[in-house]
Amino acid sequence: MAGQGDEASRNLTGVWSGRYFYPRELAPVSFVATLIETATRLMGTTHEPVGPTAGAVRYATLQGQRAGNAVSFIKTYDDTGSNVHPIDYSGILNGDATEIEGIWRIHENWSGKFLMIRSPGKVAAIARKVAERV
Repeated sequence: MAGQGDEASRNLTGVWSGRYFYPRELAPVSFVATLIETATRLMGTTHEPVGPTAGAVRYATLQGQRAGNAVSFIKTYDDTGSNVHPIDYSGILNGDATEIEGIWRIHENWSGKFLMIRSPGKVAAIARKVAERV
């Protein structure tokens, strides 16, 4: 019998570890996202390492929505530089609500894949799992 506990476990609120991949031979980038889901709305933040400088971090805000297992959000970096564009993410939530896999896109001409996992035991498997799917 499905109850409130089942619905609560499918709520996306929490800390997610992820990676996004470029369409070319650029190295993938790991990130941490904190999501808050209220009804069908999503909001949150991300932080990710920047360049070769140890300890340099880039922050962004997330605004989006969820409809069933379809998840979408726009990531906007906090930087104010001229090369900073909002990034559209759209993905599919798996059955136990522990993974979101999909595509990121900038201006319809630059895109790549992403994978987010919220179970700490699965974080180490992100690269391996994506490599199997690619």
